[in-house]
Amino acid sequence: MSEFENGKREPSLSQLQQLAEIYRRSISFFLDDGPVVPEPTVLWRVRPGRGAEQVEVQFLRLCEQYHNLEMWCDERASICLPQATGNAARYGCIEAEELAKRVRRELQLGDRPGLCLLAILEEVCGAKIVHLEFEPFDTAASVISDTFGVAILLNARNARWRRNHDLAHELFHVLTWQIFHPTADAALIASDAEENLATYFARHLLMPTDPFRTAIHSRARNGRASIESLFDVAREFDVPVELVLQHMHFLYGQRSDDTERHRRNIEHAQALAQPFENRDAPKPHSWPARYHALAVKALRRGELSTGRFAEYLNITRQEAMRFVEQETTADAEISVTLA
Repeated sequence: MSEFENGKREPSLSQLQQLAEIYRRSISFFLDDGPVVPEPTVLWRVRPGRGAEQVEVQFLRLCEQYHNLEMWCDERASICLPQATGNAARYGCIEAEELAKRVRRELQLGDRPGLCLLAILEEVCGAKIVHLEFEPFDTAASVISDTFGVAILLNARNARWRRNHDLAHELFHVLTWQIFHPTADAALIASDAEENLATYFARHLLMPTDPFRTAIHSRARNGRASIESLFDVAREFDVPVELVLQHMHFLYGQRSDDTERHRRNIEHAQALAQPFENRDAPKPHSWPARYHALAVKALRRGELSTGRFAEYLNITRQEAMRFVEQETTADAEISVTLA
């Protein structure tokens, strides 16, 4: 690198390719004298102590590849997420709850948003949802880029219902980005107040008040709900059981001196989670189904080479060739009458 910088030698094409892969840039980037485009900054809930840079590199690379596929297939999804307005100093729980209601209404998420939120954000709203493995488990991240738009990073090691909560939590950050992080070059660090609002938003988005109350009341006996019944509610709304307990604590007006009992209830429910939660469920793929479909389209249309296709799907060239060899009727048209 020093010899390159000092003009003592010129990099070969293969070396440029290696540099391009490491820094997630095209080869032309290293040959261009134009201004450098600033790197989008990832907002973490809790930034991993080790390996954060590698996770960010992989996350942003997948987002940029996703964007490339959209461009090559001429199918860039338009971002259609409702944006929050207001002042960070005055943005509180009331505003977060109203935002949750607005999102649920405008995206038509229904009474059980956790069952469809991921698909709606990906297929309808144009958000890029990436799943990678990292530690700690109880964190996630989001980013907004002028190039590829909105993206959210979830931990593939978590169960689906925990990823649902993380997704809703990060969605709050995305929707309020201009409120809490209006300066593009500022360090993206979420305050405790912002994090609490994100959790508050996630609860109200995933567990609408009236359907949630109905679910609790239908399972309560003499004003009490068993732990087993709370796991049923959690499964119904596809959320973690501790989120159910937190929402109950809020909706049913528990006194401040009940805080310690509330904490013990959550710890007890978490300790009993193993028999009720299917923790061996298959892990999600790193990229969504739409990413894969766009890669196949780009390959069949000649917009993507076999080698680059293999790179984008993280498969061997031999496996990529199977896609090339497969006959397809994808170009065939079906005649329908659109009244």
